[in-house]
Amino acid sequence: MSRPSQSIHGQWSSRWAFILAATGSAVGLGNIWKFPYITGEYGGGAFVLVYLACLVVIGLPVMMAEIMVGRRGRQNPANGLYSLAVEEGKNTGWQYLGWMGIVAGVLIMSYYSVFAGQALAYVFRSFSGVFEGVTAEGATSIYNSLVSDPERLLAWHTIFMIITTIVVARGVQGGLEKAVKFLMPALILILFLLVGYAANTGTYFEQGIDFLFVANFSKLSDEAVLTAMGHAFFTLSLGMGAIMVYGSYLPKDASIVKMTFAIGFADTAVALLAGMAIFPLVFANGLDTAAGPGLIFHTLPIAFGHMANGTFYGGLFFMLLVFAAWSSAISLIEPAVAWLVENRDVSRRRAAVIIGLGTWLLGLLTVFSFNIGESWTLFGKTPFDLLDFLTANIMLPLGGLLIAIFAGWVMKRSSSEEELNIQSTFFYLIWHGLIKYVSPLAVVIIFLNMVGLVNLTSS
Repeated sequence: MSRPSQSIHGQWSSRWAFILAATGSAVGLGNIWKFPYITGEYGGGAFVLVYLACLVVIGLPVMMAEIMVGRRGRQNPANGLYSLAVEEGKNTGWQYLGWMGIVAGVLIMSYYSVFAGQALAYVFRSFSGVFEGVTAEGATSIYNSLVSDPERLLAWHTIFMIITTIVVARGVQGGLEKAVKFLMPALILILFLLVGYAANTGTYFEQGIDFLFVANFSKLSDEAVLTAMGHAFFTLSLGMGAIMVYGSYLPKDASIVKMTFAIGFADTAVALLAGMAIFPLVFANGLDTAAGPGLIFHTLPIAFGHMANGTFYGGLFFMLLVFAAWSSAISLIEPAVAWLVENRDVSRRRAAVIIGLGTWLLGLLTVFSFNIGESWTLFGKTPFDLLDFLTANIMLPLGGLLIAIFAGWVMKRSSSEEELNIQSTFFYLIWHGLIKYVSPLAVVIIFLNMVGLVNLTSS
C-alpha cells in the first residue's frame, strides 16, 4: 500500500479550520466540569502550573506526533500506519495501533452520546423553567426520572447520534469544517456570556477566581501531579485516531508546531473560562465544589433555579455542553467512517450511516446500564463502567504510548524532520527527546496507575 500525497476525503480549507476542528475534538464535557474541579481541589494556580508543565512534556509532543503521522500517511489511522511502516521498512503490524484507535473512538462515542443526549434534554428542561425554585431533592428527582426511563434516555441518545452522523456524512469541508466554524465560536460566545453573568455575583466571583487561580502549594501532592499528568494527556483527545485523521486532512504547508500550541492554548482557555463561569454560581448558592460529575446535572440546576434570569442562563449553559460534546463527537466516529470509505468502496454518506447505526446500537448498553440493565454486570461492572474502563484506562493510554514509540523510534529522523519542518535544530531535538523518552515514560506511569497495577499516589 503506497502512501498517497493527498487524502481522498479532501483537506481543510485553512489552518484556522483545522485549529477549530482539533480544538473542537479536544474540548468536551470534561473541560466544562473536570478541569475546573480538579484545579480547585489540587491547589488552584499551583495545579495550573503543574498541569501546563505536563501539557508541554506529555500532551503537546504526543499531539504533534499524531498530527505528523496523520498528515504523512494521508489516510485513516490503520491504512496510514501500514503505509508508513512499509515506507520506513518496519513491521506492518503497526496498522493495528490504528485499528485500536478506530475501535476506541466508536466505543467512546457509544456512551458519550448518551451523556450528550442528557445535556440536550436539559437544554429544553432549563429553557422551559423546570428548574425554577428547585430543591436538591427536586434536582435529583428530575435527573433520576430521565435516566431511569429507558425510552426517554434512548430518544435523546438517538437524536444526538443523528445530528452527529449528519455532520460526518457531509464530508470534510461540507460537514466537519462547517460544523466547527459554527460550534466553536458559538461555544466561546456562550462561555463569555456566562462569565460575564458570573462576574455580577461580586464577591462570589472573586471567590471563584481565588479557587481557580490562587496558588496553594500545600495542596500539591503526588496525587495532584499524577492527576495533572493524566489530564494533560486525556484533554487533547489523544490515542484514539481522531487527531491523526484530522491531521491527514491538513495542508502540507501548515506548521504542525504552531497548530499544536494553538490547540493546547485554546483547550486550556476553554476549561479555565468554564471554571470562571461555574464556580461563582456554586459559591453564591452555597453548593458543593466537590460535586464532581454530579455538578452538572444535580448541583448547577439548583443554582440556575434560584438566580435572576436563571432559566435563560441555565439553558445557555446546557447548550454550551451540547456544543462541546457535538464538536468532540464528530471526531470520534470520523476515523471509522474514513476507513470504510477507503477500504470498502462505499460512499461517505453510506459509511456514516453504517458507523452511526452501529455506534447507536452499542450505545444501548449504556442506556440500559442506568435502568433495566443496571444489574447486568461483568467483572463487577455495568456495561457502561466496563466500556469506560476499557477505553479510558487501557486503550487510550496504550494508544498514546505506541504513537510516541512509533514517532520517536520507528520513523526515521529524516522523515519526522521533513514533516514537522522545525527550522531550529535545537527545538526539533527537544521534541524528539520528549517523544522518545519523557512522554512514553509519563504515559506508562499514567497507565500503570489507572489500571491499578501500581499505586503511585501518596496515602
